[in-house]
Amino acid sequence: MDVLILLEYGWVLIVLVVLEGLLAADNAVVLAVMVKHLSPKDRKKALFYGLLGAFVFRMIAILLLVWLVQWWFVQAIGALYLFYVSISHLIGIYKHKNDSEEEKEQELEKHEKKGSGFWMTVLKVEVADIAFAVDSILAAAAIALALPEVGGDFFGVNIGQYTVMLIGGLIGVIIMRFFANWFVKLLAERPSLEVAAFTIVGWVGVKLTVLTLSHEAIGILPESFPHSTAWKLTFWIVMLVIILIGWFAGGKKSNVKDDVNAS
Repeated sequence: MDVLILLEYGWVLIVLVVLEGLLAADNAVVLAVMVKHLSPKDRKKALFYGLLGAFVFRMIAILLLVWLVQWWFVQAIGALYLFYVSISHLIGIYKHKNDSEEEKEQELEKHEKKGSGFWMTVLKVEVADIAFAVDSILAAAAIALALPEVGGDFFGVNIGQYTVMLIGGLIGVIIMRFFANWFVKLLAERPSLEVAAFTIVGWVGVKLTVLTLSHEAIGILPESFPHSTAWKLTFWIVMLVIILIGWFAGGKKSNVKDDVNAS
């Protein structure tokens, strides 16, 4: 392989790892807030299934990349689901914001006693994983497919480009593994971040909506818009503002029991 091509591949891989790490943080936020109502034991199991699903769906998304680029409705469905998750949970938080600690504990017990509570949560997490897998791989494709081709084809994608996306996706899942556990503990310490977390879920839904509207089959927005510097800056600045507001909006809980074992 030419040295310049090798350097280009190395640089793009570094950029992709950073990008996938940021996207993995979004996915980790969703995992953490969606399993928060479960008991510590079930929460740990649900996180495991969620992380496993994130890995599997990212691998499937890479294999289906050629079709995902064409299937704008997959992006639309993902956006709608993230909107549903965000809005329904924000409404739930608003309804119970004045509940006493005792009432909140009773609500938690009700969730734990429900036979379908755990598996329904896992199902919701897996569907969210699919939405984030689509977002993650489309973002990776926008970068990796611009690389010079090296080797033959694999499922309609150049093997060199595919390898870069695969490595980036795997590292993203590894990063998410640690983000998810850390975020669960952070939510326990700073409950105000829960609103920010579900707002971020909705904001990622906006991102998938932009991808849908800029698809060549829809054409409402220019195809280049989702990859423009202006949109990327807007997306990450709004994300940062949401996090900062969530962080400073409420105080830190003292004497919080560490329910999640970081590993």
